[in-house]
Amino acid sequence: VSSPVTAPVGAWALRVLTWRRGSPERAYYDFDQDIYILFNPWNPDDQTYMEDEALLQEYVLNDVGKVWVGPIKTTRGKPWLYGQFDAVVLPACMFMLDRAEVPFNHRGDPVKMTRAISRIVNSNDDGGVLVGRWDGVYDDGTAPSEWTGSVDILAQFLETQEPVSYGQCWVFAGVVTAVCRALGIPSRVVSNLVSAHDANSTLTVDKYYSETMEELGYDPSNAEPEHTDSIWNYHVWNDVWMARPDLTAGYGGWQAIDATPQETSKGVYQCGPAPLEAIKQGVIGMNYDVEFMLASVNADLMRWRIDSSEETGYAMVDSNTYHIGRMVLTKKPYVFDPNGDEDREDITEQYKFREGTASERLALMNGVRFSERAKRYYSVASNLKNDVTFKLRDVDTVPIGKDFRVTVDIENTANEGRNIKASLSTNSVFYNGVRAGVVRKVEGKIFVGPGKKEQISVLVKSDDYLPKLVEYCNMKISAMAIVDETKQSWADDDDFQVIKPNINIKFNDDLILNQPTTAFLSFTNPLEKALTGCEFRVTSSGITGRTLRFPVNDGAPLEPITAELPVQPNKIGKINFVATFKSNELKDISGAATAEVFEA
Repeated sequence: VSSPVTAPVGAWALRVLTWRRGSPERAYYDFDQDIYILFNPWNPDDQTYMEDEALLQEYVLNDVGKVWVGPIKTTRGKPWLYGQFDAVVLPACMFMLDRAEVPFNHRGDPVKMTRAISRIVNSNDDGGVLVGRWDGVYDDGTAPSEWTGSVDILAQFLETQEPVSYGQCWVFAGVVTAVCRALGIPSRVVSNLVSAHDANSTLTVDKYYSETMEELGYDPSNAEPEHTDSIWNYHVWNDVWMARPDLTAGYGGWQAIDATPQETSKGVYQCGPAPLEAIKQGVIGMNYDVEFMLASVNADLMRWRIDSSEETGYAMVDSNTYHIGRMVLTKKPYVFDPNGDEDREDITEQYKFREGTASERLALMNGVRFSERAKRYYSVASNLKNDVTFKLRDVDTVPIGKDFRVTVDIENTANEGRNIKASLSTNSVFYNGVRAGVVRKVEGKIFVGPGKKEQISVLVKSDDYLPKLVEYCNMKISAMAIVDETKQSWADDDDFQVIKPNINIKFNDDLILNQPTTAFLSFTNPLEKALTGCEFRVTSSGITGRTLRFPVNDGAPLEPITAELPVQPNKIGKINFVATFKSNELKDISGAATAEVFEA
């Protein structure tokens, strides 16, 4: 029995009809279970065919992976259990497709299917799988940082038939990977470090400042405040593999899809599939959503100051061509490094040419050429006299509980002295760039003599920032200055993350199939205060497909926090453990381990 490669993917009923030649009698046999027809990337005639079969071990069959999260200087791999072979996943997929009323004649086409998946993994339009939330308030659901895999999410969605609370970009991407791999579509999770959200289709991220260089935080030319450009410390989406017979030749292979509800496409929150080759070449007219994805990885950052003498009402402060899309990462095939980065693969050059090269500029300008709105922004040039240079020093690794210093170096290259008004602020931010609170802000004036160098420096103490931290402990330093004599203006940002410890996972002896043993979890409380409301969560592909939760005693200041978990492996071979920890004072602590299970 074989099915055509274009057959709709999903659950089928199987009926066998038998008869003897020359006899009018017919016998029917109805199989009492559903038969699932899937895409088949091993079949050369299938639209999802991947010639390198070894890669299918990773992109279809591997049920554990990593999502790269965090600012570029402290990016870490967050282990994630996709669990696509769990018994609940395919029924959940069918429920998703039916609820979203995906036509049956679309279900054999991976282009239409992955576009639909990008829509129905979020709940914005079809009552889909996950509710997105980024404000740090998750009391009526599960905080995004507490999820360790896709199975619990899909199981809850199927059981309650209601959207699951809550998800953020990597959670959406983890669920998409589970769904795509379960359906036979090769898929990988992709993380874009310093990711642009271009809300007005200009292929730029625009920041606006007052005449005195106070950041406005919104686009004054846009009547809708929610349509304001932003920069995310990182953003996570998916690549899916397929041929694109709906396009001209050369655009098959990896396609980007994004289930995080950022902007609408054709009136609903969906994105892709966008061919990576089209993104790289700046071919924005190609289906689907190439323009939005091109901006995500290669937009220019433009800063504007209100200036009534300009025709537009704004003067350009500067244009940064390299800030966006600093690195695009995915998990390297065949490798899993639970607590390191040996499994990190840099795929930036699959999305864009090397930054600063002529090819990279030409590709972006190719996109600008086809966008009238983008042309207006890229046609403006800065005409200010710039004879003072400013440099905001990067803040490197800051362990939680330690002080750090913010410094701006200033050099006056003019033959005359310069009076400068400057502002330095340290802010606690959510990972999507939204400010949560001001940690410390200083303003003042400084005189820099001709040919001289000066420095502005501020010490930020742990007592300043600890009460203001929000989830993931992301911080943003914003520096601004304006020169009185020339009206030269300058602004820069630095994003970093306060570092928290990892959970160590160890076993007291070898793991034997179906024999009980103990897993030990531990980390040291880095704070000089007790941790209350402590809870570990553990998910393992070889123990149970569901997440185990267990509370532990309060953690003393600067002391180890430990837990013992009884486990009993239920499969032979390599298994993976993923653990998270939360408390009232400290959240988003995680760790992972890989172990081998042997026969008795």
